[in-house]
Amino acid sequence: MRSIEQLETLVGHKDRTWSVAWNPTGTLLASSGADKTVRLWGKEGARWVCKGLLEGPHQRTVRCVAWSPCGRLLATASFDGTTCIWKSNSSEFECIATLEGHENEVKSVSWSSCGSLIATCSRDKSVWIWDVDENNEDFECASIKSEHTQDVKCVRWHPTDEVVASASYDNTIKMFAKELDDWCCFCTLESHTSTVWSIDFDDSGNRLVSCSDDRTVKIWQRYLPGNAQGVATTGKYPTWKPVCTLSGFHDRPIYDVKWCKRTGLIATACGDDALRIFQLDESVGDSDQPSFCLVASYPKAHSQEVNGISWNPAISGLLASCSDDGEIKLWNVVSSA
Repeated sequence: MRSIEQLETLVGHKDRTWSVAWNPTGTLLASSGADKTVRLWGKEGARWVCKGLLEGPHQRTVRCVAWSPCGRLLATASFDGTTCIWKSNSSEFECIATLEGHENEVKSVSWSSCGSLIATCSRDKSVWIWDVDENNEDFECASIKSEHTQDVKCVRWHPTDEVVASASYDNTIKMFAKELDDWCCFCTLESHTSTVWSIDFDDSGNRLVSCSDDRTVKIWQRYLPGNAQGVATTGKYPTWKPVCTLSGFHDRPIYDVKWCKRTGLIATACGDDALRIFQLDESVGDSDQPSFCLVASYPKAHSQEVNGISWNPAISGLLASCSDDGEIKLWNVVSSA
């Protein structure tokens, strides 16, 4: 078993907070909220303090923040329909580009593992894929995908492949890859019975975790063409199948889920104000029927709904969370004696 220890509460946002994301080295935490701002938090001595305030370009809530793999660029997605790209210039960040085109609120933004692609999604039911030329500070829309029938809540790139997954109010997850000169949807994952709020890949990219308004967490397994299990695939593309469902642990919709790339732990952010940590049961040897156990929970992590979470990529067990209560909190997930 494990326990969750609260380390610090970071106060500064003037309204609910929606998103938190660590930079690749784990030295800066970006947070965003309904106050139209992004705050950057860094460590001074033993404390985490606000190191920067990014404001001005966005006219409405900043719904999502995401760092580029190199850590020099920060993308911020807003309800104003735009995504801004900020570049680190010594100790300050400046907005170098504004990605426009979505008809409604942008809900999520994600960078590909090589940093040459960005995906955004929106209430307009579309996923946009952008080509990135960092040297020339040029960002160009490469493809617009409208396969979802409802609001798209989240986009996430595969950790090694140029494949992007999207989660939607239409209860599905879709996978996109480049086919010749355009991007195509090669797989639709169906199992949830309500809105899929968030998704995340494990470190290997062979599994995906999803969370939903149906109060369940699902683990999906990738089966490549010619797999030993005999799972049918189409052409060169893999098939994704649900192999584990975690139900009965959450009392309200689950708004975010993150798979720690260092420890393999899965964290969830829930509308019942709680944080929960799940871990693979190593005693179950069948990888096609894995079992995940609840190993830690913190019932009243925030005074209101928990909207977002992020694992620190450099410090094992360090978790950030944000909430409707406007606060950012830092937690340490440790092994219990």
